[in-house]
Amino acid sequence: MQNAPKSDQNIALVDYPGAQAAALYGLSDLFKVANRYAEGQGRVVVTTVADPVAQPFDAFLFPPNLEGARGAPDHPLVRWAADQHRRGARACSVCAGAFWLGHAGLLDGRSATTHWALEDEFRDTFPTARLFPELILVDDHDIVTAGGLMAWLDLGLFLVGLWGGPHLVSQVSRHLLVDPSGREQRNYRSFRPRRQHGEAAILQVQTWLETRVGDAVTVDDMAAHAGLSARTFLRRFQAATGLSPSAYLQQLRVEKARGLLERSRLPVSQIAWDVGYADPSAFARVFKAVTGLSAGDYRRRFGLRGMAQRG
Repeated sequence: MQNAPKSDQNIALVDYPGAQAAALYGLSDLFKVANRYAEGQGRVVVTTVADPVAQPFDAFLFPPNLEGARGAPDHPLVRWAADQHRRGARACSVCAGAFWLGHAGLLDGRSATTHWALEDEFRDTFPTARLFPELILVDDHDIVTAGGLMAWLDLGLFLVGLWGGPHLVSQVSRHLLVDPSGREQRNYRSFRPRRQHGEAAILQVQTWLETRVGDAVTVDDMAAHAGLSARTFLRRFQAATGLSPSAYLQQLRVEKARGLLERSRLPVSQIAWDVGYADPSAFARVFKAVTGLSAGDYRRRFGLRGMAQRG
């Protein structure tokens, strides 16, 4: 199941000290072009902030920097980012902007990318993050990171596609005279769980599940993490996400598997195990039922080797 593109998306472009002006202005212009084409069909609303604000956003984005600004755990913007993510906002970054997400504790156990030249510093600073410096964009659901000073264009087009669909990406790309080919790292019809539902206990479980897909998680485990009875949890989870907990977990596991197929050369059987399937044949059936492709076909189309051959 996928959610239809939502209109009136609100994204904060964070103008922190040293942030790359080209990225801030370029992203703002890119979204303005998208707004123009999407008028009457759902809009992408962009709000730029320089200081911590209480307003909730659908997403926020830390752009690259040219002056070495990395943030720190006690920086007000870092605390603001952590709070926004807890409230359901999608966290995004480009290049060194990923350090701000890391200091906010958002990349622990999560997949991410940054500029290849920052690999050693990033690994030393955030040893529990799963870094893929060879990729220009890593979409890990509620966290999307891009590498390189100019990768803001890739991220901007990705968000336009996420919120407006591939046709809008095509319109914006033609207008800006850029080629979107090879920029899309994720099929637009992938699983997009609801997070802006206002249910704090359910959102807490959703975030917890992002790093528990390989575990034998039961509905009782989820209910306990939410601090609710199993019956109450089932009812509130279904109402908030539109899915039963078991269906949600299945979709999440397949989505994580897709990411591993895209950015690693792990055997399919290992990926199946890593996302919670002890029986590879069961994983194969579920994966094809959800994506329409076998795991091998998906890797050939979207994996690292396939991308290199197409390039």
